[in-house]
Amino acid sequence: MLSDNLSRIVDARVNDPDAVAAAATRRVKATSPLGEHGKAMIIAADHPARGANGVGGDSTAMADRFRLLDRLCVALERPGVTGVLATADILEDLLLLGVLDGKSVFGSMNRAGLAGSVFEIDDRFTGYDAETIAAMGFDGGKMLTRIALDDPATPAALSEAARAVNELNDRQLMALVEPFISVWLDGRIRNDLSTDAVVKSITIASGLGRRTAYTWLKLPVVDDMERVLASSTFPALLLGGEVKDPDAAFASWGKALKQPTAQGLVVGRSLLYPSDGDVAGAVDRAVSLL
Repeated sequence: MLSDNLSRIVDARVNDPDAVAAAATRRVKATSPLGEHGKAMIIAADHPARGANGVGGDSTAMADRFRLLDRLCVALERPGVTGVLATADILEDLLLLGVLDGKSVFGSMNRAGLAGSVFEIDDRFTGYDAETIAAMGFDGGKMLTRIALDDPATPAALSEAARAVNELNDRQLMALVEPFISVWLDGRIRNDLSTDAVVKSITIASGLGRRTAYTWLKLPVVDDMERVLASSTFPALLLGGEVKDPDAAFASWGKALKQPTAQGLVVGRSLLYPSDGDVAGAVDRAVSLL
């Protein structure tokens, strides 16, 4: 499959660049972001664009694009998977492979806050914009929204996030906001995953934009998710992050999904690069929680 994918993608990009737009036009759109089980199961793959290629002890795991695409194709073929979240380079490859029919598609918008950089909070919009998401027939856009109270770049980052929320809401497209309270620690940004910090990030993110009818939240699973999810009426998708203890992670996801605003999962590395290498098995187990 790897060699076939390579040939199809490279041939189109070299000889027929318009094939991407044609594939987007042909794509059969999802009728709802939720699957037949009433919940979303979205595979995330926008990490490389922020320079975050590592999984576990392998610092370059996601840097092999063709292996990443193979894993994405396996994941997207599994029953119950409803969509994908990625940057334009990856979504266009998936369009060329014809694997996005019937799936919700979300474009990742701000990727300039490169992992480990001194400007990580200055997370400018270098990926999708609302106009292109609409033109491609996609379902919405996602913005990482880190709030560092000790970093003067935070107001500009919030302003950019609010602008994206406005532009997506104006087009009746989902604005998927992923907020964190973040702190500088030993020269690196760390997200505060305490319950109080996550609640504060939600209350700040919920106020972004002049319209919020199409705003959803993408939230980490932390302690006391009942209190976390009670801090907003917005629909919430739960993020997986990098998982060290799969059993504990799946148990915590299942418990959080019982809350009324929890509408599904957005999981990337822990399903695409499970410790046992079984992508299909990891995805099926996550879907079973729904």
